[in-house]
Amino acid sequence: QVQLVESGGGLVQPGGSLGLSCVASGSIFRAFAMGWFRQAPGKQREFVAGITTGGSPNYADSVKGRFTISRDNAQNTVYLQMNSLKPEDTAVYYCYANPSFSALVAGKGLGYWGQGTQVTVSS
Repeated sequence: QVQLVESGGGLVQPGGSLGLSCVASGSIFRAFAMGWFRQAPGKQREFVAGITTGGSPNYADSVKGRFTISRDNAQNTVYLQMNSLKPEDTAVYYCYANPSFSALVAGKGLGYWGQGTQVTVSS
């Protein structure tokens, strides 16, 4: 069992930056691919960014060049640095862990979800 706790959401103006963190319980963090998804009101949950156990990142086209995902295995933590934020980035952001990177990107399979953290981009 893996428990994920996100933090770092909030309100930011367009063009601003925000950093999210997700801390995972348990000692098997390094065996999981980690990722971030988001869900805006009235929309389906969508993939934002993922990182393999080896540290290779993957991004949705909508956030490439603006968001950076990273992980610290010693701290059992995955991060999402969000720059040049736009109003359309407003959503609840969820941390996701899955042993399979391909399943993680698809948001499927036997993985674990965090409770979500709200990000609002507005002037």
